[in-house]
Amino acid sequence: MATVAPALPADYAPPTASTSRLTPASHRTLLPIGPAYLNHLKLSLKHANDFEALDSHLKDELDKKRALEADGANGEDDLGVGDEPEADEVLDLDPKEWKKHDYYAVLGLSHLRFRATQDQIKIAHRKKVLKHHPDKKVSSATPPTNALQFSGINTNDDAFFKCIQKAHEVLSHPEKRRQFDSVDPTFIEWEEDLPSTSVKNKKDLKFFTTFGPIFEHYSRFSRVQPVPPLGAVDATKAEVEGFYDFWYNFDSWRSFEWWDKEVNEGSDNRDDKRYTEKKNKSERARRKKEDTAKLRGLVDLTLGLDPRIKRIKQEEKEAREAKKRGAAGGPPKKTKQQEEEEKKKLEEEARKKEEEEKAARAEAKKAKAAAANAAKKARRAARAAEGET
Repeated sequence: MATVAPALPADYAPPTASTSRLTPASHRTLLPIGPAYLNHLKLSLKHANDFEALDSHLKDELDKKRALEADGANGEDDLGVGDEPEADEVLDLDPKEWKKHDYYAVLGLSHLRFRATQDQIKIAHRKKVLKHHPDKKVSSATPPTNALQFSGINTNDDAFFKCIQKAHEVLSHPEKRRQFDSVDPTFIEWEEDLPSTSVKNKKDLKFFTTFGPIFEHYSRFSRVQPVPPLGAVDATKAEVEGFYDFWYNFDSWRSFEWWDKEVNEGSDNRDDKRYTEKKNKSERARRKKEDTAKLRGLVDLTLGLDPRIKRIKQEEKEAREAKKRGAAGGPPKKTKQQEEEEKKKLEEEARKKEEEEKAARAEAKKAKAAAANAAKKARRAARAAEGET
């Protein structure tokens, strides 16, 4: 029996060229999914019962998906990050030795380091992912001609990509980033060349150019911000005292958890874990104590060589003397040259007076002798006159 089509509605109009235009083509990313794909993964990994390896692989696939989704964000400002040249030693990093990596160099943020913002870290990470994503390496390789060649392609050659992901994980997490910044490899290398209290020829050190950058570097670890700078040679007493008071009571957030030793892989022994945790805690306390002592030694060395301290003490001494003179109402204090001239004048006057007294004593003695001779002559003349009578 033939089926009769219903009649067209009364208001029906045939389509025109403007209404029959097809939707423009667009790009869509297709992701493998489903039980068949899981079976394929089990066979390709050759670990049908190793669900831990399977979960790890699925996590990597999820990271790849997120990276590909970020590919469309090309219009935002890149903030001038992520374009540093990549050294061979950075590209050859081993993901298993992740605690030895310089994560700022991995993301191309060596010029910013601890000053990098979260937006800059995010953009640098996206750029590195787009450049080093394993899927891009596979797509740029020569396409296989048969299934045998396809099965031989290494689609999991993503060592540096894993380093990039780890760098983003650490630097985007506030606590982990603080632990890494505490032992930043460039800061540790710079710290080894610091002057110590045992340095020779301390007078040869250029005070402000030597010690100013030191405290500027350490200021990154201060819980209290802003940090007072070393200042200039003409700094006031209040500024100098404020600087040393701050650094002698320095409150540092620097920690050393990053260097903690990991528990042996695969060990479920609670005693091993407790021993490792106890040893790590002891090592952190030791390093923290050494760091505090080192900084205190630098402050002591700076205080001992600070030319402003001598100037401030001299100004205080002059102020005290001026205050004493003002209280006594006496004349202004004479200079050293004036005191020496006055001393010489007094000595000269004393010498002249002594010479005059000596001359007067000689004249008196001479006059006394003359008077005695005259009296003697008079007595002789009197006796002679009596004899004649």
